[in-house]
Amino acid sequence: SIEREHDKAMHEEQEKLRIKRQLTNNINHELKTPVAAIQGYLETMTTSKDMTEEERDTFIAKSYAHCQRLTQLLTDVSTITRLEDGSSRIERESVDLHTIVTEIASEVALLGDDKRMRMNIELPQPMMVQGNSTLLVSIFKNLTDNAIAYSGGRDIYIKCLGEENGLYTISFADNGIGIDEEHLQHIFERFYRTDTGRSREQGGTGLGLAIVKHIIEGHGERVSVRSELGVGSTFTFTLKKVEL
Repeated sequence: SIEREHDKAMHEEQEKLRIKRQLTNNINHELKTPVAAIQGYLETMTTSKDMTEEERDTFIAKSYAHCQRLTQLLTDVSTITRLEDGSSRIERESVDLHTIVTEIASEVALLGDDKRMRMNIELPQPMMVQGNSTLLVSIFKNLTDNAIAYSGGRDIYIKCLGEENGLYTISFADNGIGIDEEHLQHIFERFYRTDTGRSREQGGTGLGLAIVKHIIEGHGERVSVRSELGVGSTFTFTLKKVEL
């Protein structure tokens, strides 16, 4: 009935507003931490006349790190907002996933020993999918950054598990510490962190996996995760294949 349709539309609208309010509250909360830290460091530097050169350099470096975190947070928030406002308007083209993944792998190879992971890639070459190039890069970049920052593993495995009904199934796995069952069901929620202190320390915004889920769903597909403690985590998702 028209009445039921109206109620449904109203409910969806209220839900959107609730999510927006929640996002705004979370953003305020997340922004406060780095801003307060930067303010603290600058105040100390301004008022302490007897700081050593070394202490001053340390404070400047810490302020800079917090500024970078703020920049990342603002970038991630604008990505989420853009995805929510117009996922139906995502520009799509034929994109080679193999190229995207190998480029990210070459960036990872340049990282320092503490952050470098081995990238094991088993994808067809080329692997043409229908999607938005920038957003597809973002999927693999966020998953990679996440694995480097939190998995504690040595390897990342990116595989094409197969294709059917015009879809490629892709898995992204690490051989790290795994994610506890209680956290697993919340892993794609915005600002959800399994280890708050460590996540902030690593410069994480808590939005990476929410962005991954948004992008994949914006492409009309689904993503899932399974994990085993001490063995690692695997993200599995589908993307539309381009018939060559």
